[in-house]
Order: sequence, then structure tokens, then C-alpha cells
Amino acid sequence: MGVRVARGKVAALAGALWLFAAGGAFAQQATPTKLDERPAKQVFGALKTPAPLEARAIGFYSKGCLAGAEALPVNGRTWQAMRLSRNRNWGHPELVAFLERFSAKVPTVSSWPGILVGDMAQPRGGPMLTGHASHQIGLDADIWLTPMPKREFTNEEREKVSATMIVRPDRLDVDPKVWTPSVLAVIRAAAQDSEVERVLVNAAIKKALCRDATGDRSWLQKVRPYWGHDYHMHVRIGCPAGSPDCRAQDPVTPGEGCGKELDWWFSDANLHPKPPKEPPKPKPPMLMKELPEACRQVVVAP
Repeated sequence: MGVRVARGKVAALAGALWLFAAGGAFAQQATPTKLDERPAKQVFGALKTPAPLEARAIGFYSKGCLAGAEALPVNGRTWQAMRLSRNRNWGHPELVAFLERFSAKVPTVSSWPGILVGDMAQPRGGPMLTGHASHQIGLDADIWLTPMPKREFTNEEREKVSATMIVRPDRLDVDPKVWTPSVLAVIRAAAQDSEVERVLVNAAIKKALCRDATGDRSWLQKVRPYWGHDYHMHVRIGCPAGSPDCRAQDPVTPGEGCGKELDWWFSDANLHPKPPKEPPKPKPPMLMKELPEACRQVVVAP
């Protein structure tokens, strides 16, 4: 605990120095007519340090921000953080605690020495310049479906090494060459954690889980199919205590999710959709004024 507190103080000092060096630009833009009209992804994408405030997840997973973020250390006994140049290894302290706890369990239920952690959140959460629509409030983490090696990756390897493609080229099932009991065991361990709300995977991975899971299958309810997620699972924990502005996700649909509701994902309508007659208009970026009011304080915090 003392190490985490010390790390928080260092991060707070670094944040203050950064804002000072930037000429207090965001503080000057704190009026509704200036800051509120800016695209939120540009504002949050420019912030390189966490807000030195009490830890709070603010808003919804795809529409919010994060105060008092904690960085997942680059290396742990049973984890390594990847793609460090993105500066997305931040999260609510409860997410960091989950990753540390979950990674320690992985070697006990599988042949993996540990996990590789991809994107979590930006230092102050919020929308990202590229990639995810969610990951905004520090409660989401991408965990590669690739075992951690028994050695430490170099910084260059963390940027260039690719995660394992789990899905078969025809998108109808998993690749039997890489689908192993350990992959299933790792996903099951994540879904069985009491703090986990959702585990998102490609529909082909869900299909394989439905086919291969034995014994207690109640955890399958949390594992939901979603586009992408061919190489990783997206783990989402629930709103933590002390975050009154955090908006919870709707409860998981009852049942294993292995019946007819899974069939649509393998239909032509999904795998081979007809192109629209007219290209859809680009969705305008989310503006700062669309985020919870508390996110303005997160942005301008020194």
C-alpha cells in the first residue's frame, strides 16, 4: 500500500509540472464556451498524467472519465504490460488490484506463467484518439489470449509482438492449432471472479467455450460475443465503492448464451452484410459537454 501511495504522489507532482509547462492551457479552457465545445478525445488524449484526486470512476464505460488513476506496473511476477507507447496502462485502483489478483491465479489453473495486458485506460480516462469506444472510466482491460513468456519482453518487443489469432479464417470457429484447454481455463477464471461484470470475446470463441466447458457452466453467462476480440478478451469490472457517479451496466442476460442467440453471429447477415446504398455519415466526435460535469474537474486538476 505504501508503494502505491508513493507512486500516486509522484504522479500528482508530474501532473502538476506538466500542466504548468503547458501554460495552464486546459485551465484557461475551463469555461463552457471553450472547453465544453472541444472534442473530448482531443482533450483526454493530450493528458499524460493522472488527475491527483480521490479515485473515482465517473460516468459510463463508453461515456465518462477517471480520477485518481493508478498505473499497472510494467512488470509483475505474473503479468507484463504491452504497447507501452500508448500510455494506456492506467485504471481505477480496483482494476489494477483485479489484474494483479487474476494474473496470480492464472498459473494455478492453466499452463500459462502469466498474462499479457493490453489497453486499459488513459491517465484520466475519457475517449481515446484511436481505438476503443469504451475503456473510458478505468474499469476495462484487454487481456491477450497469449501466455506471458518466462522471460521479460524488451520495450521493442512490447510494441511489435502480436497476440495470437484465435479465430479460424472462415470466422465460423476457433483455430484448433491454438485453441487449448489453457485458453478456456484462463477465460473461465476471469468470468468466475466476483468483481467481473462482462468478458467480451469473438463469437467463435464463445462458441468453443459453449462446446468445451464442463462441470459448472454458470460463468458462461458473463462471457458475451462481440465484434473483434479475435486475439484478446475484454474484461470489465463493476462500479467500485466510492464512485457514486459511476453508471452500472445492465444486468447480464440470463442463461449461458449458447443457444439460438449465438447463431446470428454466424449468419450471412453478420459475416457477409450487404453494403448500404449510401455510405453512412461519419459520427461526430463526442464533445466535452456531453460527458459528466465532474469530467471537467478531472481535466483541469493540477
